[in-house]
Amino acid sequence: MKHRIAVIPIALAALVLAGCEGNGAPASASRQLSAERVAEAEALRLGGHYEAALLELEQAIAENPALTDAHLTMGEIYSELGDHAQAEESYGTAARLAPANFSAQFNHGLALQLLNRLGEAVRAYLRALAVEPADPRANLNLATAYLQLGEPQQALPYAQRAVRYDADNGAAHVNLGAILSATGRHAEAVRAYEAAAERMDPTVPLLLNLAEALGKSGRYDEMINTLEAANRVEVSSLAYERIGSARFRLGDYDGALESFRTAVVVDPTHYPGHNGVAVCLLNRFLQSDRSDREALQGARDAMRASLRLNRDQPRVVQLLSRYQ
Repeated sequence: MKHRIAVIPIALAALVLAGCEGNGAPASASRQLSAERVAEAEALRLGGHYEAALLELEQAIAENPALTDAHLTMGEIYSELGDHAQAEESYGTAARLAPANFSAQFNHGLALQLLNRLGEAVRAYLRALAVEPADPRANLNLATAYLQLGEPQQALPYAQRAVRYDADNGAAHVNLGAILSATGRHAEAVRAYEAAAERMDPTVPLLLNLAEALGKSGRYDEMINTLEAANRVEVSSLAYERIGSARFRLGDYDGALESFRTAVVVDPTHYPGHNGVAVCLLNRFLQSDRSDREALQGARDAMRASLRLNRDQPRVVQLLSRYQ
């Protein structure tokens, strides 16, 4: 049977071991009957008849508990039903029965990752890679799991391999960019995100990530252009707030204030936008030799609005107390 990934059903590697001999039948006949049940279950699964497929698989497992195919197909069904806990149990059994079965190890890792059992997922992906070291999916998912664990340095070599083994996969380049950013290698992250944009439709998250990496690299004009492109796809307060930040760093204080104000119009609950408004107005107050009291009051109002949305901002609290 052909290879498929778990979000897409995955390959069934047949490893039929001696099992129960139902009704006194010879072991070979029992194995044949169990294999036929698995084939019937697969056909039922493809037709969307999940309950009937699970019944066939339960009977196959009762006849031959060590039938790897049955546990794998059961895992596929539970994955498609969104029951990742049951899928993990089925894939875990398959992985224990067949340690050299890539599909079992990979899908077990994916089920664990979806359950946020990240340390276990890492170990499962490493077992999968011990079987097929050049598989791009396992390298990509392992890199993602390490990143989720807050270990970008551990993630990096696997993210690089995922790109090497599947250069046309835009998602792999996005993942590499995120990991490079997390390790402080922002110029390289820009190149990874640009490679992703060449291979997939530019999404808002991709453009926002690219803009962030451009900003960390000091390329503020390009950052603004990228964020404006993101707003053409879908208007967001985050994009406007980031445009405000870039304009402020370029010394365009009026343009920055306009962008921050637009951010809080788009989403009044986006507290970083209120902070941006406050910083711009405080800057205006200070540049007026502290004579622009209207700007000062506007800054106070913006900081209070921000703190109503998120009280856990000690720097804003400190700034507000300084300019009371």
